[in-house]
Amino acid sequence: MPGFGPADLLDCYRSGVFPMADSADDPSLYLVDPPVRANIPLEGFHVPRRLRRTVRQDRFTITINRDFHQVVELCAAPAPDRENTWINRPIRWLYGELFEMGHAHSIECRNGDDLVGGLYGVSLGGAFFGESMFSRATDASKVALVHLVARLKTGGFTLLDAQFMTDHLSQFGAEEVPAEIYHARLAQAVVLEADFHKLPEEADGAYVLQSIGQTS
Repeated sequence: MPGFGPADLLDCYRSGVFPMADSADDPSLYLVDPPVRANIPLEGFHVPRRLRRTVRQDRFTITINRDFHQVVELCAAPAPDRENTWINRPIRWLYGELFEMGHAHSIECRNGDDLVGGLYGVSLGGAFFGESMFSRATDASKVALVHLVARLKTGGFTLLDAQFMTDHLSQFGAEEVPAEIYHARLAQAVVLEADFHKLPEEADGAYVLQSIGQTS
């Protein structure tokens, strides 16, 4: 996609489409606008009981935007349940540029000095577009998602787009919505002012669960 840069990518998100590649080795991109979208509700987000316990125990140290590029690389890396990904070199470059512009963010889970899980995505107004996650320790990516939702709720976001439904996401209450409903939600969200950094980075698991309404 010659001449396609970070400003074009933001315009794509604003209009409800996003880029993918056929494989990590494919040098080209294509744009996707699926007929249904997976949205994770910020109100009514469900945290399974065992995961609530893990979050509350603060088994991982959570950091924000400390190792964005490494998170993207680990999301692109082969895993036992995923031999290949769609994250190719142009995608890594584009999201690196959005990170420098303040529109892309990562949430990292650490076990000591080791980066063992995390996710990254794009913020635009009051919308956040989750791109990918990885886990090298039990529940690490799930804990990152819980911290993301708390951060989005605290910061005034109204939309968390997860693109495609998976069994992994369904346990959190994710729903599939028709494209026309998604586009209406998106139009309302992108014009809002939201703050990804309003939640203190040092917020512990108990505070995070309280922020999303999971207090039991």
